[in-house]
Amino acid sequence: MPSGPTFPEWWNWELSFTGHAELRMEQRGVTEVDVRAMLEQATRYEPSVVEGRFMIHVAHRQRPWIVIVEPDVDAKLLVVVTPYEVSE
Repeated sequence: MPSGPTFPEWWNWELSFTGHAELRMEQRGVTEVDVRAMLEQATRYEPSVVEGRFMIHVAHRQRPWIVIVEPDVDAKLLVVVTPYEVSE
């Protein structure tokens, strides 16, 4: 995806969206296409507070957002758990 930072192997896996993510996306006014576009422009990632999950730092409409993802090693899927706008 992004060419700047180095991301782990799971970064290039196919995306999957949880029901929770889809609900939150609807509530927050973003679509799957929006989230995919955000991830294409990701600037960095870091471990989340939940073990096995990662916070992907992105932007949407010139505002900072975070997309929480969880790599599913067995299925080789990158599962989108939730996206949210970061309040500054």
